[in-house]
Amino acid sequence: MGIAEIKKNTEEKMHKSIESLKLDLAKVRTGRAHTGLLDHVMVDYYGTMMAINQVANMNLVDARTISVQPWEKKMVQAVEKAIRESDLGLNPQTQGDIIRVPMPALTEERRRDLVKVIKQEGEGAKVAVRNLRRDANQSLKDLVKAKKSPKTTSAARRTRCRKSPTAALPRSTNNWRKKKRRSWRSDGSQRIVPLL
Repeated sequence: MGIAEIKKNTEEKMHKSIESLKLDLAKVRTGRAHTGLLDHVMVDYYGTMMAINQVANMNLVDARTISVQPWEKKMVQAVEKAIRESDLGLNPQTQGDIIRVPMPALTEERRRDLVKVIKQEGEGAKVAVRNLRRDANQSLKDLVKAKKSPKTTSAARRTRCRKSPTAALPRSTNNWRKKKRRSWRSDGSQRIVPLL
């Protein structure tokens, strides 16, 4: 494997780590309703597990309510059951062929728990990026030992490899810090409630 391939693979993996963090943070609910909360809910569709967005329309009714309308009336009970049994702690209410999913208000204790979860996700992304950098540097050192790359070129590449995560780490840190701030907002307002 050449130097360019090592750099390209490392940058791709770092980008995937950041994208994974964004997806994980999107699942954390901060009091405001958004249809992305239900994206990972799987519904038993005639014996096959499918994502909820493949069997129903999802819309926002207001800032705290999501409406889910299954495409088939027979699927209303299955979709409601899937939402109720998900790890989100939501209590859907059926009204004919529409399912309303109200977002409960967050208590201060729950907000503190959310901040801990968000911070943990952010730290996990940082560790992943650092590990990728370490692996890339080790691969570059191995190339020098195998005499496949001149020392000066390898040193320059290691320097660039160090700079690459420093660009990725602030993105991951900013993502989870923004989410942490949002979890402390009350009812979707722009006012931030102090942490302590």
